[in-house]
Amino acid sequence: MVVIELLPHYGSVILVGIASAFLLTWQGIQVGKMRKKFKITYPTMYSNDNTLFNCYQRAHQNTLENYPQFLMLLFIGGLQYPLVTAVAGLVWIAGKVSYSLGYYTGDPAKRMRGGYSYIGLLTMLGTSLCFAFKLLEFY
Repeated sequence: MVVIELLPHYGSVILVGIASAFLLTWQGIQVGKMRKKFKITYPTMYSNDNTLFNCYQRAHQNTLENYPQFLMLLFIGGLQYPLVTAVAGLVWIAGKVSYSLGYYTGDPAKRMRGGYSYIGLLTMLGTSLCFAFKLLEFY
């Protein structure tokens, strides 16, 4: 049986998880505004003739596609390394905001302004791997 004792700073990990929900909400609101502005009704996912709307939709969709990995790595890596993982999670969130703002210009190449989000994601991957190896008694 493995007993996991939560470290005192694990609360910061939980707060980053909550902050990430606000990111998704903000992105969803932005897509909703563009739907209204350009009269793109549900269930239309992407417009055949409105690239700007598609940029907004794609920024949100990309975050949703990566969200399960983010949450898993955040909450698992944070069990052993809560502060490092929480900071890495904040870097991911900030990167996704930059990614979105770049995409919202209508120039898809500008989404790469948020490429630094991968620094956060890779850090969380590292903390999760270290925790897994510790549980397996590899070190």
